[in-house]
Amino acid sequence: MSDVHSDQLLAEVAALPAMPGVYRYFDASGGVLYVGKARNLKKRVSSYFQKNHGGTRIGHMIGKIVRMETTVVRSEAEALLLENNLIKTLNPRYNILFRDDKSYPYLKIFGTDKSADAQAPSASVFPRVAYYRGSVDRKHRYFGPYPSAWAVKESIQLLQKVFRLRTCEDTVFANRTRPCLLYQIKRCSGPCVNLVSPADYQHDVANAEAFLRGETQSVLAALETRMMQHAERLEFEQAAELRNQIGALSKVLHQQSVDTNSDKDVDILAVKVQGGRACVNLAMVRGGRHLGDRPYFPTHVEDAAAVQDFDDLADQGVGASSAVPVEVHVLEAFIAQHYIGVPVPPALITSEPVSRELLDALSEQTGVKISAVHNPREQRRLWLEMAQKGAAIQLARLLAEEGSQQARTRALVEALDLAPDELDTFRIECFDISHTAGESTQASCVVFHHHKMQNAEYRRYNINDITPGDDYAAMRQVLMRRYAKLAEAGRDSPEATPAQDVAAPAAPEPSTDAAADAAAHPAPDAPPTRAGGSAQRLPDLVLVDGGKGQVSMAREVFAELGLDLAVIVGVEKGEGRKVGLEELVFADGREKVYLGKDSAALMLVAQIRDEAHRFAITGMRARRAKVRVGGSSLEEIPGIGAKKRARLLQRFGGVRGVAAAGVDDIASVEGISRELAEEIYRALH
Repeated sequence: MSDVHSDQLLAEVAALPAMPGVYRYFDASGGVLYVGKARNLKKRVSSYFQKNHGGTRIGHMIGKIVRMETTVVRSEAEALLLENNLIKTLNPRYNILFRDDKSYPYLKIFGTDKSADAQAPSASVFPRVAYYRGSVDRKHRYFGPYPSAWAVKESIQLLQKVFRLRTCEDTVFANRTRPCLLYQIKRCSGPCVNLVSPADYQHDVANAEAFLRGETQSVLAALETRMMQHAERLEFEQAAELRNQIGALSKVLHQQSVDTNSDKDVDILAVKVQGGRACVNLAMVRGGRHLGDRPYFPTHVEDAAAVQDFDDLADQGVGASSAVPVEVHVLEAFIAQHYIGVPVPPALITSEPVSRELLDALSEQTGVKISAVHNPREQRRLWLEMAQKGAAIQLARLLAEEGSQQARTRALVEALDLAPDELDTFRIECFDISHTAGESTQASCVVFHHHKMQNAEYRRYNINDITPGDDYAAMRQVLMRRYAKLAEAGRDSPEATPAQDVAAPAAPEPSTDAAADAAAHPAPDAPPTRAGGSAQRLPDLVLVDGGKGQVSMAREVFAELGLDLAVIVGVEKGEGRKVGLEELVFADGREKVYLGKDSAALMLVAQIRDEAHRFAITGMRARRAKVRVGGSSLEEIPGIGAKKRARLLQRFGGVRGVAAAGVDDIASVEGISRELAEEIYRALH
C-alpha cells in the first residue's frame, strides 16, 4: 500500500509522536476522508500504511489519502471531544455522521420581581410560562430540552390545569380590565386583575418549578400544609382551592404515570441497524415524566463502521479477531456528537454498552458525573423497550421510503435507457424560468441525487439584458452561466470527460448573481468544490421545463460548449396541460416519449419539475417585491433604528404602507424629523 503514497506523506507518518491526538486524512481535491483519534498517534496512523488492504472499504479509503493533518492533545478524553467537534465541522466521508438537529424546544418561566407587595398588577410580579426555542440566559428559568413542541405544550397545559399560571404576553396582561376566558375555565388565576395575591402566585410558581424538576411528593406535602393552615384559620375558600389543586395534581400524576421515586432526568438511547442504515431513537424523561422520543438517522454507516473496526483491531494488537458491533459504533458516535452543546442528564439508559472513556469525557466536558446503564430493570427496562420498538418502527419506515425512492430513480434510468456508473450518485439538474409579464425574470436550478432533492445545492440566477418575456433567451443565459466554465475545465483536463469528471458547484445558495457564478464556475485550475462529502460533476440528466423550443435552445448551448446532447430532456406539457400527460422531448433527435401517468419515472420527473417551478417562483416574487418598494428596506436607511422602524410599521401597517405614505405623513410619526422623512421617502421611491 505504501507505494501509492508520496514519500513526503510516509515521512510525516514516520515522524509522528507516540502521544494522544487527532488525525485527519484528505484526498486529492482537499476533501476530508476521515477524522480519528488515538492514544498513540504514531502506532495508530502507521497501521494504515503497513500493508495492502486490497479492495476492502478501508483499502478504498487509504488509496485516496494524499495528505494528513494531526493535532496532539493532553489526554484521550480531550482527543475524543476534539474528534467529534471536527466530525461535525468537516463532514468526513468515512465517519458516522449525525445531522446537526438540536433545535430542541424548552419550557420557559419568565423572570420575576419576587417582591410581593406590589399595589397594582404587574407583569414582573406575576411571571408567565411559555414555549421557547433559542439560547438560554440567566434572567429566566428554562426546563428541558423537550423532544418536541407537542411535549412542551402538553406540559404547559398541565401547569395551567394544576397551578393556573398565566400564559398571556406582557402587553396583553398590562391592558386587561377583566379576566379572560382562561380564568373562566379555571386555567388561570387571573393575576391581570388582582384576583390572586402576589404571594399566592409565587407559591404556585415555586410549586410548578418543583413539579417540573420531578419533586412531586414535596409539592403535594407543601400544598397539604398550606391547606391545613387555611382551614385552621377558618379560611375555607382558600383551603378548598388548595384541595382542588391537590386533586388535580394527583390526577395528573396518575394519568402521566410519573415515576415519583427514582429517576428525574434520564435519556434513553436505543439503536437499530438494518439494510445498511441505522436509527438512534432518543427518548426523554424529565421530572420523572416520559415526554416522548425523537429518531436520528446517521450517514456513512457501513463505510465508517469498516474503518472503525480496523481501528479497534489495530488497538487490540496482532491476532485479534473480535470487532465491536456496528450498533456500538453508531451509538457512541451519536452520544459524542449529540451532546456537544446540549445539556446531558446525569443518567443514560442505552441499548448497547458504551465505553467508560466516552462517559468520562462527557463528564469532564459538562462537569456533571454521567452514568450509563446497559441492562436496566423495572421502570427503566420498560422505557428502554419502548425506545427500541420506536427505533425499529422508524428504521422500517425509512427503509420503505428509501426503497420507493430508489425504485423511482431506477425506473427513470431504465425508461430513458441510461447507464449511470452508480444509481446512488445518478444526478439530475432541472431548470425553470419565472417572471411576471417580463418583470423580475429569474431562472432556477434544482438538483437531485442520492434519490432525493438536494436543496443545499439549489441555485437562482437573475436574468438580465434580454427582451422582457423571452424565455428562450433566459434559458440560454442560465445554461451558459451554469456550464460554460465547467466545459472549459473539462477541455483543459486531459483526463476529464464532459459527462462525468468535471467539477460542479456545491456552495450554499448565494444571495447575488456574482456569488452564484463564482460558486457555480470554479476556475479550471481550482480544486473541485465539495458537498455532502462527494465531489460534484456535470449531471447525468439535464431537465428543462418546456417542449421543443426550450430543448432546441438547450441543444444549441450544449453543442456550442461541446457537451453531450443526450443528457438534455425537455418536459413538455400534455394535452390540456393536464398533470400526468407530460411527454419527454430529447435533444439528440430521439422520438418523444410518453411514460404513462402511473409511471414511477414520470412521478419522479414531475416532482423535480415542480420543485424547480416552486423555487423559481419564490425567488421571482421576492425580487419583484423588493423592486416595487424601491429596492430598499427600512433597515438599510441611515437613521432608522429598531424603535423608529417599529413605529413606522405600526402606523402604516408594513413596508408597502410606508412606501405609499407621503413625506408629511411619515414626518407625523413620533421620532421622525422632516429631514429623515424625506430621506425615507427617497429611499423607498
